[in-house]
Formats: sequence, C-alpha cells, structure tokens
Amino acid sequence: MSVRGPRKGENYELSVDLNSEYREKRKDAIKRTIASMTVGKDVSGLFPDVLKNMQTDDLEQKKLVYLYLMNYAKTQPELVILAVNTFVKDTDDPNPLVRALAIRTMGVLRAEKIIDYLCDPLQKCLRDENPYVRKTAALCVAKLYDLKPELVIDNGFLEQLQEMISDSNPMVVANTVAALTDIHIAASSLPSSSSSDPGIFIISASILSKLLIALNECSEWGRVAILNALARYTAQDDKESEHICERVVPQFQHANGAVVLAAVKVIMIHMRDVRREELVKQLVRKMAPPLVTLLSSPPEVQWVALRNINLLLQKRSDILQNEMRVFFCKYNDPLYVKVEKLDIMVRLAGENNVDALLSELKEYASEVDVDFVRKSIKAIGQAAVKIDAAAERCVNVLLELIATRVSYVVQEAVVVMKDIFRKYPSTYEGIIPTLCANLDELDEPEAKASLIWIIGEYANKIDNADELLGIFVDTFTEESYPVQLQTLTAVVKLFLKKPDSSQGIVQRVLNTATKDCDSPDVRDRAYIYWRLLSTDPGAAKSVVLTPRPPISIPRTTVSAALLEQLLGEISTLSSVYHKPEETFVGRGRIGADAVQKKGVDPDDRFSTQKALQTVAAGQQAENLLDFDDVPASDGQPTGLAATQVLSQTPAAANLLSGTSSNPLDDLVSIFGSGPIAPAAAPSQPAFGLGGLDFGASMTTSPPQQPPPPQQTQQPQDDLLGLF
Repeated sequence: MSVRGPRKGENYELSVDLNSEYREKRKDAIKRTIASMTVGKDVSGLFPDVLKNMQTDDLEQKKLVYLYLMNYAKTQPELVILAVNTFVKDTDDPNPLVRALAIRTMGVLRAEKIIDYLCDPLQKCLRDENPYVRKTAALCVAKLYDLKPELVIDNGFLEQLQEMISDSNPMVVANTVAALTDIHIAASSLPSSSSSDPGIFIISASILSKLLIALNECSEWGRVAILNALARYTAQDDKESEHICERVVPQFQHANGAVVLAAVKVIMIHMRDVRREELVKQLVRKMAPPLVTLLSSPPEVQWVALRNINLLLQKRSDILQNEMRVFFCKYNDPLYVKVEKLDIMVRLAGENNVDALLSELKEYASEVDVDFVRKSIKAIGQAAVKIDAAAERCVNVLLELIATRVSYVVQEAVVVMKDIFRKYPSTYEGIIPTLCANLDELDEPEAKASLIWIIGEYANKIDNADELLGIFVDTFTEESYPVQLQTLTAVVKLFLKKPDSSQGIVQRVLNTATKDCDSPDVRDRAYIYWRLLSTDPGAAKSVVLTPRPPISIPRTTVSAALLEQLLGEISTLSSVYHKPEETFVGRGRIGADAVQKKGVDPDDRFSTQKALQTVAAGQQAENLLDFDDVPASDGQPTGLAATQVLSQTPAAANLLSGTSSNPLDDLVSIFGSGPIAPAAAPSQPAFGLGGLDFGASMTTSPPQQPPPPQQTQQPQDDLLGLF
C-alpha cells in the first residue's frame, strides 16, 4: 500500500500560511503573495485565502489585500462579490483612511457585479465629514461614470459634485473639478451629446470665482486640474480676462513644470481678450523667467518645455527675445534637445544677437555628431535667409567650414549655399569657384543636385560650365533621380544661355534621358524640354529661365488656425507633437471610423461619373478631357453625356449608387458591354527631329522609336532645328 506524499509548491505553502492562526505569519504570507504577483506569477488560486484576511484592524494588511483584489477582480469577478460586505463595512469605519481606501478600491475594481453595491457607500462618502474621504469619493464618481453613466445620473451624483465645488477644502474642490472635467470629456465624445447633457461641465462666473479662490491652496496636481478648467472658460469681457490673468500669474513661480505650463496656457488663451497693451507686455515679460527655469530640468522634461516654447515663439516671438544664450547647447545634451534648441535659436535670431549665434554654430560644426553638425550648418543658412544684414557674415562662416575639407561639412554647406543664392541672386557669385573646386568631395544626391543647380543658374558666368555638367552627364544613368532631374534642367539652362558651345551636351543628355533612363519623371521632363526646344525656344526660355521668387523662413510651422488650437492645448501631447489630438488618439485616429460610416456624398458620385466617362472616352477614342454634354457630330454621346448610356449597365449602376462590392471589377466589366462607337483608326505621327518632333499632333498610339540618323550628319549637327 503506497503512502501519498505531502502536497508541495510555493502556492500551497502560501495557502497554508494565509490560513495560519498567527497574525504575523498571515501578514508575511500576504506580502509574499503580493511579491509573486508583482513579478508576474499567477497567484489567482489564492483568492479565497487572501479574502479571509480582509477583515483586520491592521491598515497595512488591509492595503495589501485591497491591492491583490484590484489586480485579480477582472479574472475572478464571481469571488469579488464575497468582499462586498467588508467594503461596505469599511466605509463606516471610524478611521477616515480606511473609509477612503474602501471607496477608492470599490471604484477601481470595475466589476459589473459590485457596481450596484457602490452607490449607497458613495452617497455617504460624498457627504463625509472628513475632506480626505470627500476628495477620494469625488474621483470615484468619475470612475463610476466611465463604467455606467446612467447610474451616476439617476443617483444624483453629478448634482452633488456641482455642490462640492463650494466646499471649504481646496483639495476637495480640485478633485471635484478633475472629476467633472473627466465626465465632461466622456460626455462630449458621445455622438448625441448636447449642451443640455447633464455630463457637460459648464463653468459659470460663480464657479470661476470659487476656482480662483481654491487655486493657491491646492496641491500641484490640483492646481493643474483647476488651471485646465480655467483654460476652458470663456470670459464675458476684457475686464474678466484681465482679472483671470492677474490671478493666474503667481503660478509662474511654482516649482512644478506642469503647473507652470498650465498657467502659461491660461494666460495665452485669456490674453487674446485683453485690450490694454501695457498689461499684455507685462504678462509677456513675466512669462520669460519661468520658461527659462524649465530648461534646467532633466532632458526629457526639457524637451517637452522646448517644444512648447517653440509654439509660443511662433505666436509671440518677443517672449524670449533677450534670452538666446540660455538655449546654447551643452556638451551633455542629448541630440533631440540640441536639435530643438537649434530651431529656437534661429527663431530668436536678430541683428543684435546674430554674431553670438554664428560663433556658437561654428563651434557646433566641429562636433563629432554628424547629424548635429549638419543641422548646425543648416541653421547658419537659415540665419542668412532670415537676416539680410547678416547674410555676408553667414557666407564667410560657411566658406571657413568648406575650407576644412571635411566631406559631410562641405556637402551640407553646398546645400545651404543653394538656398542663399535663391534668397540673394547675383550677390555672392564670387564664391562659385570655391564651390566648384569641391566637386570631387560630393557623393550625396542632395549636395550634387544643389551644386548642379548653382552651375545651371550661373552657367553664363562660369567659363567651364559645360565641362562641369559634362561630368554628371557622363554618369547620368548611374545617378539618383533627383540628380538626374537637376542635371537635365541645368543642361537646358546652359543651352539657352550658351547655345553655340553646348548643343552637343544638350543632345546627349536628352537622348540619354529619353532612351536609357528608367524613371518616368525624368523621361517626361526630357520629352517636355525636347518639345519646347524644338518648337519654340522663346517659350522654353520663359519657362526654364523665369525668375524665381526669393525664399524666406516661414514664421510658423503650422497654419494660423491650428496654432491657436495648439496654444489652447499647451502642456499636452498635442503641443509636443504640434498636431491636433485627433491625429494620434481616439477612434481610428485620423477619422478612419468616420470615413467608413460616411455615405456616398456628391463628390464621390462625381468621381464615379468621371471614371465612367473615362471608360466611355476610351471606347470612343475621343479626347479624355471632353467634359461637354453636347453630342458628337455623328450622333453618339461623348464626355459626361456618355455616362448616361453607360449607367444603364448593372455594373455602372452599382458604382454610382456606392453599393459595389468590387469597384475595380465593375469598372473593368463595363468594357464588355460593347463599344459605343467604332474607334477611329489613329493617324500615324510624323516624327521629325530624329524621330522626336513634338510639334506633331498628339494621338493615342504609342510613340515610335526614332529612326537612325542620316550617315551624312555630323555629331555637332543642329538636331534641334534651331540654327
């Protein structure tokens, strides 16, 4: 007869200890259970044993049991109901900490079976004599609304919260505002929400005064909640806006960055309605020191502050106009902080501080971080474009950097010089030989394209422009597409400026681009240039050599309307990403949900009609751009009129109604319905110019390959027919 050994295992030992007759042993077992739960071990099987230890006078043990319950309430909902009596009993405990702990835990459990038992204890706790219990119960209402909104409304919890805004304790007021704001956001997100919805939190003038009174007495997170509520308030007149700004300004001195940014948000919103110019200047002046203080925070907080400062400078560039030096990069700053500081330094750059900026950027260009060096050189170019008086100094700094012969420095400097030439045409032509001398240093597409643009733009002033461009023409098919496009345009510019000496190179590049290049963009541009040159050189000059408008640095990186919206979202992710919240949070993000639910609107129907028209036009071999409803001379409909015939087919009807399960198949199937009219035989194109006479009429037949040139033709013969 075999004897069964004792059961062993960690959970079994914990179970034994949880049922021990000794209090200390039970408490130690609960601690070990929580430790196992924390590292990811499954101790849900001990639920009944842990539950037995819930009724205790030891507050620490009670907290541990509540922590265990919160973790396993979702997986063991039927067992949580056993704890209800203890929860209800704890809400009547003489100790306010136990009462608050019980009501907080009941709100966090999120188990359907326990919600109905939560209402009566919550009613009592909202009226509790202790403010700590009341402020905990206020947040519990918001959690209950998230689970079951109708229960909150039916039990009058919202009305109780509105009354609690008048509470004598500022922390109760702050938590009440936080709860009402959460409920407001949840109610506003419902498609059927309106201003009469009981969940909508409307801030009146009386509520405003209570919030301003409580603001200075709250904890830091309470202040953030109240400041966010003040940001939503719409002032009745400019006097009220001034009053709000004056009461919020002291929050600039708070040590917590979240409070400072929330205060900045309130000031920026209500400053729009302030009429007194001296008060606006005073508020702007007071805003600078707290923003500068944020830059002494850890890198992550510093970056968030920098992103918000960037937004503020786009609206009011005078906020930190005398504080550029605080944005100088430190040696131990991470790259993401340095990049943001560079952007802000360029925004703050002016004639009075550009010398200090250039000196700093020149130092950055000798750093070891290649990305940072590139961005520093780009910042020099942006300063040159932004400040006319400093352009020459910027160019001199760039020439010094080019003289270092460091590959990536030279290449970025060439790219920047292109922008400077765009801004100041015919001003700094003397440095072109220096740029051309560094041709061998260039191996990046953007740098090559920039130098090619400079050569093409100033081809008439560069004696050996054809030789320099010939280097790129020889390796045309091996270059990247941007370089090919720029080479093509530069050679055509050279030809239009020096037709006598550059006919051979333009013929070479056009032939290579149209025959050997696999990029349709490059081929199309080559065909267009060839046709322009062969038909109307004057038109070619007006197209290719037309003066370009000078470039400038945009004052804002977002639209004016979006900037105002983002300023109202300062200290949130929207102000960090510089994007509205619906683009990165919410249902389906960028409205994908709404797109799926949207019916067929008139624009969609018109797009479908155009698709049908294209089919009709293709069957008739007519002009695809014929949008007239007038019948053709042979009596057959054309253009949009043809869609009336096509729409009689089932496939077309499905397309027009928006009920097509496979639009592409339905569109293709229309071809099977037979031609509306016999297609006319296309005439053969007459190709001159070596087979590429673009002056010939356009037809639907594919272009023929050009015939071989005549034997008597010399390499330098005038193939373009211009001479």
